[in-house]
Amino acid sequence: MRQPLGPDAARRRFATVTFLFWLPVGLYIPAQVLLLTERGMALPVVAGLFAVHSVTVSVMELPTGGLADVVGRRAVLAAAGVLNLCALTAMALGTTVWALAVAMVLMGAGRALSSGPAEAWYVDTVQAHSGAGADLRTGLARGNTASAAALAAGTLLGGGLPLLLDLAPDAGARMAEATGGLVLPLSAPALLGAVVNAAYVTYVLCSLPEPPRPPATLRQVLRGVPATTAAGLRLGAHEPLVRRVLLSAAAVGAALATVELLTPGRAARLTGTPESGAVVYAVLACLGFLCTALGSHSAPLAARLTGSSEHAALASLAVSTAGLLLLGVTAAWGGPAPAVVAAVGYGLVYFGLGAAGPNENDLLHRRVDSTVRATALSVQSLALQSAAAVTGLVAGSLPAGPLPWLVGSAALLAGTLLWARRAADPAAGEEQQSYARKALPRAP
Repeated sequence: MRQPLGPDAARRRFATVTFLFWLPVGLYIPAQVLLLTERGMALPVVAGLFAVHSVTVSVMELPTGGLADVVGRRAVLAAAGVLNLCALTAMALGTTVWALAVAMVLMGAGRALSSGPAEAWYVDTVQAHSGAGADLRTGLARGNTASAAALAAGTLLGGGLPLLLDLAPDAGARMAEATGGLVLPLSAPALLGAVVNAAYVTYVLCSLPEPPRPPATLRQVLRGVPATTAAGLRLGAHEPLVRRVLLSAAAVGAALATVELLTPGRAARLTGTPESGAVVYAVLACLGFLCTALGSHSAPLAARLTGSSEHAALASLAVSTAGLLLLGVTAAWGGPAPAVVAAVGYGLVYFGLGAAGPNENDLLHRRVDSTVRATALSVQSLALQSAAAVTGLVAGSLPAGPLPWLVGSAALLAGTLLWARRAADPAAGEEQQSYARKALPRAP
């Protein structure tokens, strides 16, 4: 029988597959809205297309997490890569609303399928090699660092590639003419992302071995996915530490929605024009990803300095809350000094969230069994996205100034205070783990 990968190899492969997944996302983010408007789509239509993506992710999040727990991580990750490849190709070449809507559905399905299986594969592999007490934080931190680094690199490359093509004499015009108007300079980042997705699928199939699973029939899958999904939801409802992780994920979603919604307009007001504000925001977004990477890399150190993953989550979320409060307070003033303070606050938000994530997920994985691990991660992702959607609507309806920022700050402060409780004693932990085992469904 083939021996499980060692922890070092599993960390490297987890970081690599995470980087390859998020790099295409970073590539298409800067040019996505501009490409759609260049195709003649009005902003309300663009907003509707984004809504299609969000609804698709929300509807498919839990079933696809259950699917990964039933049929295996590798198959689901490969399917996610194929869907993303098709989505980016359709987005790069699509010229009608319906074609672009199909691209958004495919992209949402790929995002839902990818939410959790790679991390679940890493934890399963390490625990199969080193037991339930194996160190998880280091690998989780490297995975978060890899995703943030991929987004930072992709954002810079995706934002600069169309500009470079435009600078070449008549390159954009020749490209459009040769393809009948299908390929524009703004299409290049999405097409490059599709190529990266092909490499991602190949890497997943060749480099992520997992233990053999019994062949699953369609009937078994249809029975197993709802049962696994229900078990994951029961864990979130009844297991206190898992519930804390999920509630803090919702708080993080509220904070991120506030920052991502309000920062572009604030940058435009600071610089005086939307165009220059967009450049400032792109730079800030890249710096935010880098701060997230630095925070994620520091997560194991934070746990050692504070004494536990729970205390590290508390300290890290407190740093983020302080940063978001700085952003809110400085929204009432203009000038260079408040702008500098706001930039520091922006960095603190992302640094703290980067450090909190691996420590929270370390606790989560020690409370859930392999049979519902991907489902639990999907529930966590759904909590973040749902809170982000609600908070965005609330913050967007408030007048400009400190008040909208305080909505996200209050939510993040509440999530931080969840971790102020004392850690459960060992007996309580054993009792909670016993419940987690009992909550799991029987194999179909």
